[in-house]
Amino acid sequence: MDAQTETVMLDLGPATRRVAQLVEGVTDDRLDGPTPCPDYAVRDMLAHLEGLAVAFRDAGRKAFGPTTDTDPGAGLPSLGQDWRATIPRRLGELADAWRDPAAWEGTTRAGGVTLPGEVAGLVALNEVLIHGWDLARATGQAYAPDEASLEGSYALLAPTADDPDQRGPFGPPVPVPDDAPLLDRVIGLSGRRPDWSPEAAR
Repeated sequence: MDAQTETVMLDLGPATRRVAQLVEGVTDDRLDGPTPCPDYAVRDMLAHLEGLAVAFRDAGRKAFGPTTDTDPGAGLPSLGQDWRATIPRRLGELADAWRDPAAWEGTTRAGGVTLPGEVAGLVALNEVLIHGWDLARATGQAYAPDEASLEGSYALLAPTADDPDQRGPFGPPVPVPDDAPLLDRVIGLSGRRPDWSPEAAR
């Protein structure tokens, strides 16, 4: 691995552990509540987190197949009954896969898209971090990602912020003051409002 790739390689463990803690804090009465993703209830977000953890785990391992080649937008995911055990485990497997330097080398696939390994690693980190925020906001839990993960997400999202053809998951980036906390700026770049709340969504 060259020096440039080494500077990009990040540990996904802090982000995945934080989101696993959020998963454990979700109560059954929250499962049908809204999330910042308009088409997803909390149960759908949980299932999506499990699916993306598996997809990017296999992308890191370069174990190509249905998990890496299926469009995540093909339909709403289904939440399994043992989700409280399986999602944290899948998140841990995801972090482990991307601790292997080989995951960041060459090319890989996720969601049916081929991309450089070092980009896929940042995308995986960003997916976990952003959807962790979605889950925290939807379930009333505190969320404070580590600085390195936030900087990784910002580095991925910021270069296209001024591109009129670039759209976040819900449209263009949401303007956020330059002096806002880094988490708020990252959330704005993802196309979300940092002040979103379940009450406002109802």
